[in-house]
Amino acid sequence: MCKGGAVISAAPGRGRRVVASSLPTPHAAVTRASSRSEHDNAPQAGERPGGGLFPLFADLRGRGVLVVGGGAVAQRKTAALLDAGATVRVGAPTLNPGLSAWAAEGRIEHLPGEFAPQWLDQAWLAIAATDDAAVNRAVAAAGEARRIWVNVVDDVEASGFHVPARVERGPVQIAISSGGGAPMLARHLREKLETELDESLGALAQLLNRERARIRRHYPDLGQRRRFFERVLAGPIPALLRDGRHDEAQRAFGAALIDDKPSAPPAGSVALVGAGPGDAGLMTLRGLRALNQADVILHDRLVSREVLQLARRDAELIEVGKQAGNHHTTQERIHELMLEHARAGKRVVRLKGGDPFVFGRGGEELEVLAHAGIGFEVVPGITAALACAAYAGVPLTHRDHAQSLRLVTAHLKDSAGDLDWQALAQDRQTLAVYMGVAGLDVLRDKLIEHGRAASTPFALIENGSRPEQRVVTGTLADLAERAQGHRVQSPALLIVGEVAALAQRLHWFGPAPLTEPPADAALARAA
Repeated sequence: MCKGGAVISAAPGRGRRVVASSLPTPHAAVTRASSRSEHDNAPQAGERPGGGLFPLFADLRGRGVLVVGGGAVAQRKTAALLDAGATVRVGAPTLNPGLSAWAAEGRIEHLPGEFAPQWLDQAWLAIAATDDAAVNRAVAAAGEARRIWVNVVDDVEASGFHVPARVERGPVQIAISSGGGAPMLARHLREKLETELDESLGALAQLLNRERARIRRHYPDLGQRRRFFERVLAGPIPALLRDGRHDEAQRAFGAALIDDKPSAPPAGSVALVGAGPGDAGLMTLRGLRALNQADVILHDRLVSREVLQLARRDAELIEVGKQAGNHHTTQERIHELMLEHARAGKRVVRLKGGDPFVFGRGGEELEVLAHAGIGFEVVPGITAALACAAYAGVPLTHRDHAQSLRLVTAHLKDSAGDLDWQALAQDRQTLAVYMGVAGLDVLRDKLIEHGRAASTPFALIENGSRPEQRVVTGTLADLAERAQGHRVQSPALLIVGEVAALAQRLHWFGPAPLTEPPADAALARAA
């Protein structure tokens, strides 16, 4: 990690785009001026802010930065750059009194006159902060030609990097950017974080920075080092620093380092974690904690990208997904991977869509772990039947319609004979059928054959809880045709029962249910 510099982020779009935030050097006074810089980058009317910015911290100590402009905005930018240790050259016909004083003191170099492209020679970054849009754009064009990052104040599209809102706690910095398009939101988030992060966070970072070499000597193994940090952060040291008892905190840290026994190799373990149906907001706090502690994550194909983004960035992600007709990772291979990584001392998360113990083969995996003597835990998840029904506006039980609920899974083309169809066809109950896309014609025929009315409502929920969720409704008689006509794909959950009809009135998430056959299917029937 750099000790001083700027947050720089690259993104697709015109040329290069970056987000930058100045960092203080060890000997520079901290400035909060750059926390307003997000507003400086507000887009002009009609312009679209860029997206996909990539943040990184850059060391500007001793590196040349050009600021074009001699007014108050240029002075504010220059102050932040000086605090980051940059060597700042300010180009403008005239300077305001503050910049003039800094030039006289030798803190900055003044380049008098109108902008010339050669001012960018030897510059690592540049900021255009004049009140002349044409000059600012000329700086941006010259920087682009030289592959030099340029920020243009009040011009998002011309800027190669943005300066975000910033929260500082000693060496700890949090940079916030809306991409330049919503500066008030960035400021709101900064103000919120300012109240939630107390000043002792900086003292804690300084303590850990001082002790970094000793910690690495004591814990050469990364996994052991990470566990030690977790114990320290969960112990009394943060509270001592909050109370201003810095000497006691230092002694407590030394005692923790001496008392800890790193010689024994870390014991690996496996956590079976339910990821829910896809909406990352449905992950439990305990599941999120497991993801942040994991060294290795073995995840199903259906675990959403948004959930995987909650994992620790340096965790190893291994997809072990299976889908109908394409088991590219066998269950036996999943068992081998769990044992292999746990025996290597890793903390493994077996991340499953929905809940591990509801059609997730979690019991089989725990039996393998127990037999091998590997420690494990189970973190429940919200199973698809509960989440998909809720997001589709279908109450699984209802005093007027259903007094019981059955959860069913089957690849019906192959295993229809294994189910108790007489029980499944009973009235006043709700069926929730997992993997409910294949074999819908068999399901319909079997239920009607064993007494379920052909007029029984159904709701077929595709990608439940995700932004692309679709709900198809109808009656049991036209179940297979309706699903085929709307080209419903996995993952999908089928709900059969009177409660399914409530989706038409109670839906609240995503588009309204599809209650009619698609136009091409209707035309085919008419022909």
